[in-house]
Amino acid sequence: MPAAPVQFAYWVPNVSGGLVTSKIEQRTDWGYDYNRELAVLAENNGFDYALSQVRYMASYGAEFQHESTSFSLALLLATQRLKVIAAVHPGLWHPGVLAKLGATADYLSKGRFAVNVVSGWFKGEFTALGEPWLEHDERYRRSEEFITALRKIWTEDHAELAGDFYRLRDFSLKPKPLNTEERPHPEIFQGGNSTAARAMAGRVSDWYFSNGKDFDGVTEQLTDVRKAAAEVGRTAPKFGLNGFLIARDTEAEARETLREIVAKADHEAVEGFGAAVKQAGQSTGDKKGMWQDSSFEDLVQYNDGFRTGLIGTPEQIAERIVAYKQLGVDLLLLGFLHYHEEVEYFGKRVLPLVRELEAQLPESVPAQV
Repeated sequence: MPAAPVQFAYWVPNVSGGLVTSKIEQRTDWGYDYNRELAVLAENNGFDYALSQVRYMASYGAEFQHESTSFSLALLLATQRLKVIAAVHPGLWHPGVLAKLGATADYLSKGRFAVNVVSGWFKGEFTALGEPWLEHDERYRRSEEFITALRKIWTEDHAELAGDFYRLRDFSLKPKPLNTEERPHPEIFQGGNSTAARAMAGRVSDWYFSNGKDFDGVTEQLTDVRKAAAEVGRTAPKFGLNGFLIARDTEAEARETLREIVAKADHEAVEGFGAAVKQAGQSTGDKKGMWQDSSFEDLVQYNDGFRTGLIGTPEQIAERIVAYKQLGVDLLLLGFLHYHEEVEYFGKRVLPLVRELEAQLPESVPAQV
């Protein structure tokens, strides 16, 4: 059986400041008119998903933010095929409230709504809202319970859950979201790089999002997530990888763009972000987590997007994407410097090469982990 084609998502720029913390020109806007046009452009250039970020207050170059679920709903109304992924924080949402919103959004969009459960890295958002900031592994334990509750509400009548963080008592949601052959409920994505995040993904999530990684980093994470899923007897989640894509007609042009991005980095914002997020990895028992070993250059793209290495000519990038697919990556989550122009360039110049290379692969691609 032919392997499924690799899918593509893009980071919705619903937060000001663009996708790199740099003073380089970014022809990208966080407003709705720009994003409505971008969503239509993206679905017409091969993108399957749009992920709306979640920030609740100004931080590290992101002075203004549109809320993720409402922004995602607006993008659904502007498009025909694009699926939206709204990032949400357990602790700031109750799973029953999100389940209700998600069911309505899924019904209105004929099955195009999904969520990304973010355990949280920005302590200031929680403390400013008077909410407790849990220890790292406790945040993931809460997220796992949140996903369990969400799935129960979406798929069961008379849902019951006696958890440490959430309790359901004979709760029935009507109407429920769409149940199709492709998926029994809206897809549940989850991020995180730590040991706790990988184990949680294996146990409960539909998709696991990784920060930017090279081939060895992807292989390590895939091994851990698949092992965690096997231990509880479930199919491993699909794997999504973050990458910042710089495609230019020549490799020299692409490398020069990267050099300029880093040279013009907003040092104060990057260093402030780094100080805030590195505690996420340092607070884990094994010191393994998101941003734990990120360099200054890595943090200029705040999800380590440069590390994935999608920088060069269309041919070079297409070859690297297909190499990631052969390792087991199902989806690339992409950011760009100038969204409108570069999404269209991707659709015209990079994506056709990816599909050509995929067509040359053996019918069944064995996992390389």
